[in-house]
Amino acid sequence: MKVTSPAANQDDIRGAVERARTEAPFLAGLLDRETALADQFAQGLLPDPASLRIDDPGLPPGQRLRIERRRLALVVAVGDLSRRLDLDAVTAALSDFADHALDTAIRAAISERTPGADPRGLAAIALGKQGSRELNYSSDIDPILIFHPATLPCRPREAPDDAAVRIGRRVIELLQTRDADGYVLRVDLRLRPSPEITPIVLPVDAAISYYESQALPWERAAFIRARAAAGDVALGARFLAAIHPFIWRRALDFGAIGEIRGISRRIRDHHSQGQSFGPGYDLKRGRGGIREVEFFAQIHQLIHGGRDPAIRAPATRDALRALAQGGWIDQGDAAALIESYTLLRTIEHRAQMVDDRQTHHLPEGPPLDSLARLHGLADRGALLALLAPHVAATGAIYDSIEPDAAPELSREDGRLRAQLCADGFPEPAAQIGAARILGWRSGVYPALRSGPARCALEAVLPGLARALGQAADPGAAIIRLDHVLAKLPSAINFFRLLEAQPALANLLGAILSHAPPLADALGRRPGLFDGLIDASALDGVGSVATLIDEMTPRESGADYQALLDHVRRVVGEKRFALGVQIIAGAADPIAVAAGYARVAEAAIAIIVEATVEDFARRYGRVPGSELVILALGRLGGGVLTHASDLDLIYLFTGDYAAESDGAKPIGAVLYYNRLAQRVSAALSVPTAAGPLYEIDTRLRPSGTQGPLVVSTTGFSVYQRESAWTWEHMALTRARPVFGSPAARAEVSAEIAVVLGGARPNHDLIADAVKMRAEMAAHKPPIGPLDAKLLPGGLVDLEFTVHVAQLLHRTGFDPNLAQAIDQLVAAGILPATMHEAHDFLTRLLVTARLVAPDAQPPRPATQVLIVRALGFDDWPALVAMLDATRQEVRGCWQALTGRHDDHGDG
Repeated sequence: MKVTSPAANQDDIRGAVERARTEAPFLAGLLDRETALADQFAQGLLPDPASLRIDDPGLPPGQRLRIERRRLALVVAVGDLSRRLDLDAVTAALSDFADHALDTAIRAAISERTPGADPRGLAAIALGKQGSRELNYSSDIDPILIFHPATLPCRPREAPDDAAVRIGRRVIELLQTRDADGYVLRVDLRLRPSPEITPIVLPVDAAISYYESQALPWERAAFIRARAAAGDVALGARFLAAIHPFIWRRALDFGAIGEIRGISRRIRDHHSQGQSFGPGYDLKRGRGGIREVEFFAQIHQLIHGGRDPAIRAPATRDALRALAQGGWIDQGDAAALIESYTLLRTIEHRAQMVDDRQTHHLPEGPPLDSLARLHGLADRGALLALLAPHVAATGAIYDSIEPDAAPELSREDGRLRAQLCADGFPEPAAQIGAARILGWRSGVYPALRSGPARCALEAVLPGLARALGQAADPGAAIIRLDHVLAKLPSAINFFRLLEAQPALANLLGAILSHAPPLADALGRRPGLFDGLIDASALDGVGSVATLIDEMTPRESGADYQALLDHVRRVVGEKRFALGVQIIAGAADPIAVAAGYARVAEAAIAIIVEATVEDFARRYGRVPGSELVILALGRLGGGVLTHASDLDLIYLFTGDYAAESDGAKPIGAVLYYNRLAQRVSAALSVPTAAGPLYEIDTRLRPSGTQGPLVVSTTGFSVYQRESAWTWEHMALTRARPVFGSPAARAEVSAEIAVVLGGARPNHDLIADAVKMRAEMAAHKPPIGPLDAKLLPGGLVDLEFTVHVAQLLHRTGFDPNLAQAIDQLVAAGILPATMHEAHDFLTRLLVTARLVAPDAQPPRPATQVLIVRALGFDDWPALVAMLDATRQEVRGCWQALTGRHDDHGDG
């Protein structure tokens, strides 16, 4: 038997033994019985709990386990009381023994019935504290037993279902039977599905089917701590992998969170006598007790764990640390809960050591003094004083996640309008709001007709009315919300999210007030709103590499269509969150525009690579050749708006006369044209997961009259010999976004040569002026805020920059702002053009979101635009727009040496 070395001060062991003898009858009895262990304690030695296993095949398994458990109970108690073992070591030793005992019982039960058979086909899934390796000193275990009919050993002519139940009963008998040596473990199988009607051992496929389709919300929380602990562990692991999506959902289920809160409230009500702190307090179920620490962690894991795998820790304290590290909960709250949990669990163990009872209450009267002395304190007063601040802190932290109750909105039209006015709705908007709310209550839309939907609506209405009343335009907000609800297939989870996260209702009001594109996206896909509860929702979207990692499915072996759907979901979430950053005033619109572009580039990388591989599986590859994609326009420049399409040119390297190496060879030109069609479809065709981007390939050589894809050689020849001025202007913002590094470098080098002068000798200025006039005639500005097409707007600025680049053969950079800086540094453009670029870009990006018709918006939305662009008021912004347009037009006219005639706006 392994023992620990004596400590420098051996009194900790001896003192623990002395307290155990005088204050804990159960431990005193064990010390009298286990004299060998008592002798080691007297020497200041503590055996390693793992060394207590008995290797004696002659002992029946049940007796062997009972003796092991008795010895473990004594060693763990002395190690705990002496502080030689901390809470982690105590619960690990108890949990490891439970796994060992359960596994031994399963093997013994199978071996008794079918000697020589492999002990497989039956697994124990540990739930609760055994699952998280946090087992109590005197705890039952809560496994779910599952079996596989094809592998479970059976007797001749015995049905696997019958064999499984008989094995399960024998397992329970081995663990629960009491004799002179005590017992092994109490077993509770009531956490299995429908325990009143189901057998104690479930077929694995039936269990999977249940959790995929019928499971109750609280069962999700239970499986946070699930673990394949004993028996056929491989079978248990496959079962848990199959139900993984049931536990960790990307789309939040606030019904599960509400269920956990409901359980907590029912526990407080049912165990009301143990709620008040003092003698008789329930350490587990009392207000501020162990269960509330566990529920606090599990609620936040259910909310965020579907999106953040780092917080899926089964153990409570590990989960709290991960939640705090991820920014999901306050660091101070996490530290307070961890400290409280450690102390409460320790005292709970002390209470259970006294008589080996599964109790969670502080005793009353003299036994409470005895418990205090067992812990090393003077009396009950010292123990209560030690516990009180931790219980109070835990109760306050847990209460903070309970939403405040609000009075129900009236069902009578006049009183309802008055309530809405009190919440901030002006009278006309209150009338509109009351009519909409009464319509919702009548089930005007399918999503609002079920009983649960109506209950969820009533629960959220008071807080939602307050939030919309504080919106910039309450009337417009509630009308747009009505449009969202009209399109929802189910409104229950949407309402529960708003109820659980009241602060999001204010953000919803702002989105509905200001941003029709975001409101429309929300109507199509309500799950987009889930992402806004993430702590990072209003942060930047990260680099292209980071986004590629996020868009890569975590499930290995995901098929092509599943990958496309996953990318579409992530892109939709990112674009929605980027738009919300502007609405919330959390980011510079230029930074948001760069984020839009990085999202698009990452989507291209993932989707095109998958499409290329899928195409190659069918048609082979063209040896020595690959697809290259050039981005032009705003994507090439790395700055998109919410509504931008993607300007792309498809190229391929290698010999255009080559053929693919598939079963039916295809010429390279046909091969890549078919592949490019697949790529365009993958990037643009809407699916149930949502749309991605409109793809524009008209900038390819020869435009719509030419093939969709050309070789890099053909591209080079075309640009050097045949391209028009407008094509070389577009080329100034060309940037490879797909292809190997070598292929990208090859294409970039050719573009640099062409822009540097290897191109036809056209009259650049005459061509550009003519082209700008034709554009103005055929595509006029749609409104006074059209920062792109207005005379002196972004198009004029782009023309100015590109003509200057081509004339002077310098300042080439796909990013327009950086190109302007280079031209300014060269003395070609005035310094005011950088400021003009930034102002017009911010206005374009913001207006595409909040004023997509380019008309002056309502005053409330004008305030948002003013804030986003950094101005004091709307007149100042309009004045800046006029001045900027004059600056840009003046620069364009100075460069071209003439006055253009496309209007003065």
